Amino acid sequence: MQNDRDCARYAAFKAKDARFDGHFFVGVSSTGIYCRPVCRARLPRPENCTFYASAAAAEQAGFRPCLLCRPELAPGNAPVDASASLARRAARLLEDHCGSEHSVEELAHRLGCTDRHLRRVFLNEYDVSPIQYLQTCRLLLAKSLLTDTGLSVIDVAMAAGFGSLRRFNALFKKQYRLTPTALRRETARHGERGTGITLTLGYRPPYPWQQMLDFLAGRAIPGVELVRDGEYLRTVRFATEARQPVCGWIRVGHLVHKRALSVTVDAALLPVLSLVLARVRHLFDLCCDPDTVYAALAPMNAIRPGLCVHGTRLPGCFDAFEMAVRAILGQQITVKAARTLAGRIVQAHGTPLATAIEGLTHVFPSPETIAALDGPIGEHLGPLGITGARARSIQALACALAAGEIDFGHGSPPQAQIGKLMEMPGIGEWTAQYLAMRGMGWPDAFPHTDYGVKKALAPRSPAQILALAESWRPWRGYATVNLWNSL
Repeated sequence: MQNDRDCARYAAFKAKDARFDGHFFVGVSSTGIYCRPVCRARLPRPENCTFYASAAAAEQAGFRPCLLCRPELAPGNAPVDASASLARRAARLLEDHCGSEHSVEELAHRLGCTDRHLRRVFLNEYDVSPIQYLQTCRLLLAKSLLTDTGLSVIDVAMAAGFGSLRRFNALFKKQYRLTPTALRRETARHGERGTGITLTLGYRPPYPWQQMLDFLAGRAIPGVELVRDGEYLRTVRFATEARQPVCGWIRVGHLVHKRALSVTVDAALLPVLSLVLARVRHLFDLCCDPDTVYAALAPMNAIRPGLCVHGTRLPGCFDAFEMAVRAILGQQITVKAARTLAGRIVQAHGTPLATAIEGLTHVFPSPETIAALDGPIGEHLGPLGITGARARSIQALACALAAGEIDFGHGSPPQAQIGKLMEMPGIGEWTAQYLAMRGMGWPDAFPHTDYGVKKALAPRSPAQILALAESWRPWRGYATVNLWNSL
């Protein structure tokens, strides 16, 4: 007999309500499969449905993923969707790094807790252990690659983080009760590999695609990023587990009819595919629950009608150091001027990359590259038009990142990293909050001294703005974007 919570979930399942996509999964005992709430297959009887907090929990209960609704395409959850934010951050990191080997102890260390505590809160939130969750992440990534690409099975196994073809085949058959090649025959939708592969990442509607493109286009660094024909393109650099540099390009488009983004990834990036997809999710804020955010921020419209718009996303970043450099350059100058200076840094110190895509010519320099520059930093960045103070800020940040002294990438604990950032030369409250908002994906970051924020809320003082924003917690980052968009 279903309780009230399960009855509500079944009603959402029956309505195919996209608002609940990714928040739970439905195991169907009559078929042995599990589905997303938006699945268009024939509706099963309520007594045949069991509801799970994660795909991993459904798989541990013995259910196989539905080939129609494809659970691997469900959007994720933001880390403040529930009180168990530690578990949510851990889940995001496991999804981000499912293609590489990391222990629970390493994950716990990054999150600032013990591995025992992490296992306990994770089990409480997802009904599975971190290792079981990681296994499902890898299996679902492999399923997506088998369905959507023409990659060989061994390439799929390696890209999904299994380490060996035998291990992949055995686990896939055990969990899904069919072999990888049998799944490929059943779906038979994959395209040509060519110079890249294309995958799909889902979101919860509405999604303001053009608004996001406009934001990124205004800040696109020449040679590294561009927005063209309704798509976002850029060059990227990663390091493999063996610390070997891997460079390539990506292209992101909008599939409005699928409520998803298409992500085309250079074949050279296959060894770091899970990281690439994680950065795309972060950049385009695909884990956002727009209904939850809007419910909290709708009172902003009492200040001015239309100030808060349903579906507004918080733009993240693909490369935290790259975004930080552009933010430092943008202190007290226009966005366009900062973009020009960043382009000069790319031409002087970036890595040339042949992409066959007009406009994508270089990879942004890594922190290690800037930290390794000989002599006074002003001799390298000064001729590019960068002031001595900002050059020293960029150098200090590069050295700290290269030495592992600071980490303001996605999933990092925000308060501790903000404190470290503000101890660095040339980084004040505005810059630290901006980096936390876009780099760490912290939805409650609030650069209250920002020019756009002050202009949108004029004539209030910074102190009055801070007091007003207390009611917007924990979504002040989204409030900031709404304020910017209102100008």
